[in-house]
Amino acid sequence: MAEVDTPALSSPQLDSPVKRVEQLDRVVIRFAGDSGDGMQLTGDRFTSETAQLGNDISTLPNFPAEIRAPAGTLPGVSSFQVHFADYDILTPGDQPNVLVAMNPAALKANVPDLPTGADIIVNTDEFTKRNLAKVGYAVSPLEDGSLSEYSVHPVALTSMTVGALADSGLSKKDAERSKNMFALGLLSWMYSRPHESTMRFLERKFAKRPELVAANKAAFQAGWNFGETTESFSVRYEIKPARMRPGTYRNITGNAALALGLVAASVRARLPLFLGAYPITPASDILHELSKHKRFGITTMQAEDEIAAIGAALGASYGGSLGVTTTSGPGVALKGETISLAIALELPLVIVDVQRAGPSTGMPTKTEQADLNMALYGRHGEAPLAVVAPKSPSDCFHAALEAARIALTYRTPVILLSDNYVANGSEPWLLPEVSELPDLSVEFAAEPNGDDGRFLPYLRDPETMARPWAIPGTPGLEHRIGGLEKADKTGDISYDPANHEFMVRTRAARIEHITVPDVEVEDPDENSRVLVLGWGSTYGPIGAACRALRQRGLPIAQAHLRHLAPLPANLGEVLSAYDKVIVPEMNLGQLAHVIRAKYLVDVLPFNQVSGLPFTAATLENMLEDVVKNG
Repeated sequence: MAEVDTPALSSPQLDSPVKRVEQLDRVVIRFAGDSGDGMQLTGDRFTSETAQLGNDISTLPNFPAEIRAPAGTLPGVSSFQVHFADYDILTPGDQPNVLVAMNPAALKANVPDLPTGADIIVNTDEFTKRNLAKVGYAVSPLEDGSLSEYSVHPVALTSMTVGALADSGLSKKDAERSKNMFALGLLSWMYSRPHESTMRFLERKFAKRPELVAANKAAFQAGWNFGETTESFSVRYEIKPARMRPGTYRNITGNAALALGLVAASVRARLPLFLGAYPITPASDILHELSKHKRFGITTMQAEDEIAAIGAALGASYGGSLGVTTTSGPGVALKGETISLAIALELPLVIVDVQRAGPSTGMPTKTEQADLNMALYGRHGEAPLAVVAPKSPSDCFHAALEAARIALTYRTPVILLSDNYVANGSEPWLLPEVSELPDLSVEFAAEPNGDDGRFLPYLRDPETMARPWAIPGTPGLEHRIGGLEKADKTGDISYDPANHEFMVRTRAARIEHITVPDVEVEDPDENSRVLVLGWGSTYGPIGAACRALRQRGLPIAQAHLRHLAPLPANLGEVLSAYDKVIVPEMNLGQLAHVIRAKYLVDVLPFNQVSGLPFTAATLENMLEDVVKNG
């Protein structure tokens, strides 16, 4: 790497304005601009700086579905929201305290979300007549008084960045690309963020282009210095580190955590892992992450389509590997026949569905929980399997381990239902002790198991109801494989009606036989009459809403499901203990229908399918009405 000399971040000069330092307990910042303005990178770097300081964090990236929407238009707006605090937080925040708007489109798209008094930092260089007209502004909102209820800070981000890089040798166009680093430097100064990790990141990212290392560092420095010296910002803020369990933490996204969970499962099972995947938003990052870990016996294959991907993964499972395939809703639809084959063969297979808004292509960069019915029932014939859902980005690690445990122990496909909100969001993750992770080791069949010396591939373990897993080529363990119905014990092809009924019921009973933990209820008041039941990524907004209600003296209970098939054994008892059960979901009531059918409980669904996660305030208002008025 080329050495690049850049000045250290400066201290205030004697003639700089005296800056007041104000302590805050939490802040929500949203960076917004064109998809080419580097808002995801800027937000990610600010998040990394914040994680280094020890605050609790939750993030919400939001980007357009178009690869490159027209510059300066509303469909092209990309944003990154980060919520950080000196205490435990559960969501990326409902309303930004600070909006950084790189152009008029970013301002117009995001200003409706701001509370009164919010800070708006606008890049005035982009508020030209042409850019204003693109989003329907006849007059600049910076001049017509429409932003009077906010604290607006006009900053010529683009021209100041170009000025700071005047001696860099870069063209004006190339210099302008560093304006996101100017904005990052300013916000890092405003909120007292450590900057060393960003400097190291820039050195790595542009290692082959030392002039870009210098330029981006200089732009960051210019933003930092502007905050110190300008009279536009008279206050600097500090947010103390959060009190967290002792240990080593890293900031992690849900997709990265899920990938590492699969790696850990492979190591703890002492099995090679094979991933067959076809790139699809928002699951592709799992393929990218797993491809980095070949040294742990991980093999990744980017297949030509979704059907080939799962076919290869199932073949790997047949050969004795932990087979995994990753996709989103459209891919699960294509994989359905092979999932049914895996159910008939009774082989372990992990299918990761990172849900997105549908149907069809839908809104591929937005979130939804609408694949639950497909996960539970979306196959031909009676084809039950296990379904697991993580509740947060860091929980994706543990959910992946759990999915692998079930798949390997019970010889079944498992659908792991993540979603876009969890997958691309990030939070601090406490690195677990390897010795505390579950032992997932598997014993393969090594010798014939029949009384007559034959190998019986469907002779079941009395404890798990799982059939033996025999590696192809093992002497004496030859057996049939395929999608035609198998005879009990022998695995021979069978058209016998009684055998078919027995095998169908046995496969269903095996799934119901899976041991899963009881559902836990959070009910500090112990006299609540209302229970909120969630699954997947609704955990954070539900938890934040319940926490707010309890702080106001309103009793309310919360329970959350990780296991959706089979459901926890005590769930019926839990549901019957409350007068009202409310199920918030980012769909039209899919879990609510399951609960009603299975437990005959008249649950109250609360549904949203906007492509965005619930806000805590939305749930708080709804739940308050139920608690007070029944």
